[in-house]
Amino acid sequence: MDTQQDAQRRITELEIKASFTEDLLDELNLTIYRQQEQIDALVQQVAQLRRQAPEGGQGAARNPRDELPPHY
Repeated sequence: MDTQQDAQRRITELEIKASFTEDLLDELNLTIYRQQEQIDALVQQVAQLRRQAPEGGQGAARNPRDELPPHY
């Protein structure tokens, strides 16, 4: 009879662990979903910035004096 109670206790503990595991899995899935949304938005922003950049990606011609540190 004691072994039956022990088995029931172990089953209850396993059910509790399974419940916590399911909750954790749901939380992790939601985190991954949100991160993928952020990645998709960032990819779109990068593509938009590339479209806005002038051809060659060099930008406007720069004056070499603009490259000097401010103390010169």
